[in-house]
Amino acid sequence: MDIWTGFIIGLFGSFHCVGMCGPITLALPGGYNQRWSWVFGRVLYNLGRIITYSLLGIIFGVIGQSIALAGYQQSLSVALGVVILLGVFLPSKYATKIFPFAPFQRLMMAIRRFWGRLFSNNSHPSLLVIGILNGFLPCGFVYVGLAGAMSTGGILSSAAYMALFGLGTFPIMLATALAGNWIGIEVRRFIQKLVPVGAVLLAVLFILRGLSLGIPYISPKMSGKTPAQMKMQMERMHQSGNEKMPETDHSCCTGE
Repeated sequence: MDIWTGFIIGLFGSFHCVGMCGPITLALPGGYNQRWSWVFGRVLYNLGRIITYSLLGIIFGVIGQSIALAGYQQSLSVALGVVILLGVFLPSKYATKIFPFAPFQRLMMAIRRFWGRLFSNNSHPSLLVIGILNGFLPCGFVYVGLAGAMSTGGILSSAAYMALFGLGTFPIMLATALAGNWIGIEVRRFIQKLVPVGAVLLAVLFILRGLSLGIPYISPKMSGKTPAQMKMQMERMHQSGNEKMPETDHSCCTGE
């Protein structure tokens, strides 16, 4: 998956963030005397989210790189697409039996307890920490981003993917903090209905890329070999080329 798509996914999916995290953004403490200080606090909050997304990108990048080095990157791409489709179409009563939600619920309770102290502390560092903790909240939209990050097959590329994902959500989330509840309920509901459509399109793209059908940009042909196998093949080709290289006659240079 190309790294720049992380920004596109974050940008178009950020309207979903307004519906889910908008109330948190509007409830942020902000009793500052100067306007720029108030705005800077909102920037720090969003920066905290981006930091967490990048950290999660590193963690999932380790997994993705390990799978890629083992030669299963195509299988990973197909599996991620199937998981996203299950998350979209599977009824919630069955999804709770397949996917472990209990740990996430405990995580949310722990974060909310800590949030109570942070919201009462009207300072810029508190807003940064609130944003960092907000990035750990369970969110299907973030999971879609992490799926794309893991499919890049590298640690740094996965971290960059999630950083761009967070930057994509930044404009709308900052605008929500600055302009208040500027998006109507009906508009939010309409946008939230479009989010699953985008997730399905992304899932189909994952599956097509994993199938390696030879379609340019959508499903390019992949060798299916691990980096170690490709390195060995290059070394063999290099050795074979050296063996076939004819010996040079140096008699003309020696005067014999």
